[in-house]
Amino acid sequence: MTTARVWFITGASRGLGRAFAEAALAAGDRVVAAARDLTPLDDLAADHPARLARLTLDVRDRAAVGTVVDRAAATFGRLDVVVNNAGAMLLGMVEEATEEQIRAQFDVNLFGAVWVAQAAVPHLRRQGSGHILQVTTMGTGGGVASAGFYAASKSALDSLSQALAMEVAPFGVKVTIVQPGGYGTDLFTRGTTVTPPLPEYEPLRVRLAEMWGEDAGPDPSTAAPVVMELADLDEPPLRLIVGAASYDMVQQMDRARTEEYRAWEQLSRKAPG
Repeated sequence: MTTARVWFITGASRGLGRAFAEAALAAGDRVVAAARDLTPLDDLAADHPARLARLTLDVRDRAAVGTVVDRAAATFGRLDVVVNNAGAMLLGMVEEATEEQIRAQFDVNLFGAVWVAQAAVPHLRRQGSGHILQVTTMGTGGGVASAGFYAASKSALDSLSQALAMEVAPFGVKVTIVQPGGYGTDLFTRGTTVTPPLPEYEPLRVRLAEMWGEDAGPDPSTAAPVVMELADLDEPPLRLIVGAASYDMVQQMDRARTEEYRAWEQLSRKAPG
């Protein structure tokens, strides 16, 4: 594209959101960065005073989301790429999680993205263009012990985004479900809430720790070029896995699921529906 785009990015102060903002600014685009804490963006604001706007936002607050999205559209006159990146991690077994923890997980990962989409779509529809990037995870294909609620919240966003894509397509608006793997962000540190552990699950926790290892994952900046190329596409995909290792893992999960279906096909076909 020859004209500068306007990006609206939630969770833009750190991790993938910060990497996306940096890449968009480096490409000459304009960015409205939204986050609860904007301080980490001081350096970017100093380097790009005319092309970076910062707006404080807690995506759990629906009224605030509406106000901030409207301000974002007014700041640079339009919205071209809306990135629902804000997220949180609830780590713990299903039995261990409290109602408050479960609801908080969905408030950020699902409902926060819904509020942003609901606020952004009217602007994009009036323009007759725009691209919504819904950042979920490569794990939406299935839950893993201790990360079930995180996977569930992202899987719900995945399904909802597929419906959203069908709904907004007639208006010239695109939706892509961006499915990254484990990048070295603070999602697993300051972005994580851990359930009170039950001793009965300690052996499983040990096995999970051995399986996951100590590798924090690649730097978030390595994912940004993929997202920039995605934003350039006139006909983007509905889903895009971000990361070679993640792509291979998803393929393995898909094959395992297909084999399981086939193993029980005879039982499935006993019902007429």
